[in-house]
Amino acid sequence: MSSIPGSSACEAGAKPLWRPHAAGVLLGLGLLLTFVLTGHGLGGSGFTTALAAKSAQVVAPAATEANSYFGGMVEDGRNPLDAWITWQVIGVAFGALIGALSARRFKIQLDGPGALGKPGRVAMALLGGMVAGFGARISLGCTSGLGLSGAATLATAGFVFLGGFFISGAVFGLLTRRLWK
Repeated sequence: MSSIPGSSACEAGAKPLWRPHAAGVLLGLGLLLTFVLTGHGLGGSGFTTALAAKSAQVVAPAATEANSYFGGMVEDGRNPLDAWITWQVIGVAFGALIGALSARRFKIQLDGPGALGKPGRVAMALLGGMVAGFGARISLGCTSGLGLSGAATLATAGFVFLGGFFISGAVFGLLTRRLWK
């Protein structure tokens, strides 16, 4: 088996990483299959919103029902987790776990810039996650939902999002590159 650059950091016995072009083709076929079978594209941020709505309903049902954002998700006793996106996210999580285990690449670790130390890396990850989640809600989609699925349907918003996503990533990467040395 040939090794792919960058895969030497994995432990002995791990299978080599997939070729990027093959992985891209399979992602595209998976996206097409998702559209054909479910009528929806790929996405994930809607699940976190549904989970937040359900959690809020459990903790404070009256306040959640009166809330202009979450109220519509829980009105008339509806469970916001009874949606296609819940099963999609669960399937992706199990699929990723099976893939990592079968490739002997499953490992629990804390990545990030070593210059920050563990507390700094955790804080950076939480802050980045909150900013990304906020951005996904105001743009009405996450990287996979708006970027992949939107671009696959030739939606202008999908292409604008992808351009902004890559430009923002490049700028933030340049601003934080000294932390990664």
